[in-house]
Amino acid sequence: MQNARTITGSVKGDGSMRSAPSARPFVHVLADSSDKLSGICSVLEQQFTVAGERLDAEAKLSQVPFAVVIRAELRDVDNIAAIKKRSARLAKATKRIFLVEHSSHVSISQAYALGATLVLPGPLNKIKLLAALADPDGSAADSAGGSTYQDNAVETAATAISSMFTAVTMGEPLDVDGTKDAGRKIAERITEHGLSEWLTTVRRHHEGTYQHCLLVTGVAIDFGLSLGVGRADMERLYSAAMFHDIGKARIPLAILDKPGRLDDTERAMIETHPAAGYDFLKDHEKISPEILDAVRHHHEYLDGSGYPDALAGGSINDIVRILTISDIFAALIEHRHYKPTMPRNEAYNILCGMTGKLEKALVTSFRDVALSR
Repeated sequence: MQNARTITGSVKGDGSMRSAPSARPFVHVLADSSDKLSGICSVLEQQFTVAGERLDAEAKLSQVPFAVVIRAELRDVDNIAAIKKRSARLAKATKRIFLVEHSSHVSISQAYALGATLVLPGPLNKIKLLAALADPDGSAADSAGGSTYQDNAVETAATAISSMFTAVTMGEPLDVDGTKDAGRKIAERITEHGLSEWLTTVRRHHEGTYQHCLLVTGVAIDFGLSLGVGRADMERLYSAAMFHDIGKARIPLAILDKPGRLDDTERAMIETHPAAGYDFLKDHEKISPEILDAVRHHHEYLDGSGYPDALAGGSINDIVRILTISDIFAALIEHRHYKPTMPRNEAYNILCGMTGKLEKALVTSFRDVALSR
């Protein structure tokens, strides 16, 4: 490894770097090779005080960093063990960003299981990494109160979603209670701080399918709150939202996160996810018929043009109708690195234009959720 610049201090023989004192925000870097370590440090050292060490070196982190950036092969058991060994110290960092080179559900799920607050899949992307580290002092706390970073609800929900995907891809038991509990924490968070703060936090920390599931759950909860649904129905609604895309665990991330339009074959594969999710969940005794119905039918439209069963009109129940509107809206406003985030008023206008497909009274009721709540 070449010598680090002044901001990162000197490189030591064990493959670690010792940071120099600085008023800049402090970022700690962990990697499983010297090349990866120096590559990340060179990206960050212009804006941050950076200290780094290889995972196979003795853990020497003493100062609590604002953020930790980890770039390692998460299919390697030694790397996983080394990260777990440092878990108590890493947990003190406001942000824990994992750079995952293999864009697979398993790798991403493993990162969240290790405590990631954000996972960036694919090759090292300087712009995305620096954007993820923006607002280093945590000053983006919403006026409603509470830090957008130090938020147990977001991390709990992300971990629950990653464990769901792992259960599908690895054939492991599904933690139904844990997923429902995560949905309950989101409901408590939104009740206390509102929807806008939740959307901002989720979009800052997560991308792709995981971001979408978190956004849908938040939107559906706020929609339910605005409609005054009862406690039992609210639990069904947020549980259905958490589980609704579990079938996507069987679809390659290259298709799920593809920039641009899908071809016919890719679109057909995407459209298998509601039935796949239903098939995976149907034999779990803790999954109610209402939740199963929502998982299978959240892409159905009132005019019969949806999938997978081309249901129409009265065949689509109220929870499904609420979830479908929430799902479409969340998909429109989610943040993707290849397209700008659509303003909420534009997304709502698209919903209003879906005449005959969505229940008009519900779309009208959704206005406050979309624009002002």
